[in-house]
Amino acid sequence: MLQSQSPQRISVHFRSKLELGFEDSVSFWNRLSCKSCVDFSRRGSNNPPMPRPDAVRRVKSYSAADGYVYQYYFFEGNRAHRGVSHGGEFTYVVSADRHSAFPFKIFVMQSALDAWAKINGRPLSSSEEYAVAKMRLFQAFDEGSVQASPAGQPAGEVVVDESNLEELLGRLGI
Repeated sequence: MLQSQSPQRISVHFRSKLELGFEDSVSFWNRLSCKSCVDFSRRGSNNPPMPRPDAVRRVKSYSAADGYVYQYYFFEGNRAHRGVSHGGEFTYVVSADRHSAFPFKIFVMQSALDAWAKINGRPLSSSEEYAVAKMRLFQAFDEGSVQASPAGQPAGEVVVDESNLEELLGRLGI
């Protein structure tokens, strides 16, 4: 049968230990906590770290003028360059048959954005640049130019430049 100390005796014990200096009280609490804990070996965990889960993507649909219903989601946006042209690269993952998916890129040329900013007195915000890329994706769906690249080839891509930027912004009311 286990014997327990009376509460009065424990409180006297704590009070006398707390009256000691800081180092002694830390030592006391370390000894006390070791008596009331379960010992685990310091070897590696039996639960290895899990890989970081992929981000949850919202899959959207677009009914194109060519009769296909595409499913797509935004994957990532980066600053990139094509030769000497700098700009924003927006990558979407697209499916035309709901069985296979492939990356498709929209490259928004910085020179087109700079020219628009000079004419209109303000630059496009990052949200407006993303919206232009999405409008260009929809245009590519309607044209039927969104197709999977052959194995080992770079992802398909369309460009937003000076020739089509105003039209895309017009669709957005900007």
